[in-house]
Amino acid sequence: MQSEVPISKIRNIGFIAHIDAGKTTVTERVLFLTGIIRKVGGIDDGTTAMDWMPQEKERGITITAAATTTYWNDHRINIIDTPGHVDFTAEVERSLRVLDGGVVVFDSVAGVQPQSETVWRQADTYKVPRIAFVNKMDRVGASYYRTIESMKRRLNANAVAVQLPIGEEDSFKGVIDLIGGKAIIYGLTPGSDPTLETPEECPVPAEYQEQYQTYRQAMIEKIVETDENLLMRYLEGEEIGEDDLRQALRQATIHKNLVPVLCGTALKGKGVHPLLDAIVWYLPSPEDVPPMAAVDAKSGEAVERIPDIKEPFSALAFKVVTDPFVGRLVFMRIYSGQIKAGSTVTNTTKGKRERLGRLLLMHANRREELAEIGAGQICAAVGLKDTFTGDTICTDFQPVILEPPTFPEPVVSVAIEPDTRVDQDHLSEALHKLADEDPTFHVRFNDETGQTVISGMGELHLEVLVDRIRREFKVGAQVGAPKVSYRETFTRSVRSEGRYVRQTGGHGQFGHVWLEIEPTDRGTGIVFVNGVVGGKIPREFIPAIEHGVRQALDNGPLGGYPLVDLKITLVDGSYHDVDSSEMAFRAAGALAIRLAAGKARPVLLEPIVEMEVVTPGEFMGEIIGDLGTRRAHIRNIEGENNLQTIRATIPLGETFSYTTAIRSLSSGRATYTMEFKHYEPVSESVLKTIIQKV
Repeated sequence: MQSEVPISKIRNIGFIAHIDAGKTTVTERVLFLTGIIRKVGGIDDGTTAMDWMPQEKERGITITAAATTTYWNDHRINIIDTPGHVDFTAEVERSLRVLDGGVVVFDSVAGVQPQSETVWRQADTYKVPRIAFVNKMDRVGASYYRTIESMKRRLNANAVAVQLPIGEEDSFKGVIDLIGGKAIIYGLTPGSDPTLETPEECPVPAEYQEQYQTYRQAMIEKIVETDENLLMRYLEGEEIGEDDLRQALRQATIHKNLVPVLCGTALKGKGVHPLLDAIVWYLPSPEDVPPMAAVDAKSGEAVERIPDIKEPFSALAFKVVTDPFVGRLVFMRIYSGQIKAGSTVTNTTKGKRERLGRLLLMHANRREELAEIGAGQICAAVGLKDTFTGDTICTDFQPVILEPPTFPEPVVSVAIEPDTRVDQDHLSEALHKLADEDPTFHVRFNDETGQTVISGMGELHLEVLVDRIRREFKVGAQVGAPKVSYRETFTRSVRSEGRYVRQTGGHGQFGHVWLEIEPTDRGTGIVFVNGVVGGKIPREFIPAIEHGVRQALDNGPLGGYPLVDLKITLVDGSYHDVDSSEMAFRAAGALAIRLAAGKARPVLLEPIVEMEVVTPGEFMGEIIGDLGTRRAHIRNIEGENNLQTIRATIPLGETFSYTTAIRSLSSGRATYTMEFKHYEPVSESVLKTIIQKV
């Protein structure tokens, strides 16, 4: 391992994609080629280095983002392999928040898929430059060019091919480098294993010369359009050299003007060598991305953190894991300065001082001790007991708060109960630790039913968490059938009075408020505004009113679901010099919300997901008919050979057990994926059915 690497030669990257596109296989091959592992693991065998959890090995999917570090051409590459399943989208979200670049992996047969669109939007949100790798070029139906067209059409990506495949499907044997003007071919050495050998560089084959010239010309035109100096030279007829093209493409990639596209088949090792070169050539170092925006913890002013070890230390905690051997691990991205193991740091988000015990460089579930670490790096720390996902770690010198990642709200809930009284305490501990790790996993106690309710992003998400409770924490527990996390909201603006008056012996209780409540756009949440002027309500009672309002909004009038997307403005009220108290104003705020419900026309909101079903053509009629009975709205249908792709939006509550249904309808040949989109009001007829079930 190389310990000292200039910050300009560091690459913090992630592999992101739709499920089954081959992210983990690509990562595994990268680790093998760079010497980190000696044998390539297989997903089907459960022997991959990055998918180390028992649940990942059994299911053949990535569940948790795993971090590792490797080296290529004197560059240090910190890699995070992320999940592809929509239920584990939080892992992608927090990874993209701390990465400088991404490699988006596409299946050459399926092209852009629903989760491809999701991770692309997430990368757009965090302004992450990316390159694309079209994987599985050896599969039947593979098409490099069709995948690039789907990137342009569905992702609005300015994709530029920097390679051409030599052959497709079972004849795929290498790639043509459009910038270097050479062919990279695998399997030329007689008797060798093409999955393990180093490729050979050759001149471009004669049969590909015309195609090479056409695509190279198109690539050069796209690249020079992003660089004014190169454009002038090109228009004057000058031949643009390889180094100039690579440098211009690097800048265009970093500024998100272009997306270089490469291809290969990771399972057989073809195309991974040039992919590693492209990561080093085109993706940014920590120096190439804009300084990290932050807020001064003392003054509240906007400041920046520059990736330099001479700057004050600042880091963002983006992941918490409970390790059975070393305890609680906090993953951190260091944005500025450097820190030594054993140092005392401040959690500026919580305002607490903590001792950073050990620093670890992670290789999936293996660890390497570090004495110190500096800006631009990713590591894990032991000893930060009060630090959670999204918290900022600093030294006392110039403390700042970095922007945390954002996470979607959970949409599926189940009740969980311990098998025995002995399991009760252990269950609470297990739920607490899992909630620490996963920001999309929520735990609450229902006072009315006496049940513990856990909520997550989908059936698979909760299934995996319950399995971890039983295996890792040795807790016997039973779960109920999954339930949808509905929401409620008001559809008209109202003005409501809350007057709480109680007179007993001694001091009474008096609180009086007027609220204006108005609906807002979907996704805005709850906004509370203090509009009282003239001291009609003392300022010290305002937080109590807001607390009472938010508490009342947790139980909507229709089915007891949380109320969302409302703006509540405190506009008037009165108080008593002796009898007014925080408790009285808290009760008055809650009372005003309950009284408003009768005249604000409440509606029930249900989560809507976008579903994509891929089926052989002979089963399409039955599947569309079944979707119709599930209140699905068919958006479009596309055909490719005998496969038909149905895209639809459907209420989440109608998708439970859909796996069994679609297998039955298609003799096990159809597959589907889905992702959460938004909340929508339910119709009157459906509302009655839902309320009856509550």
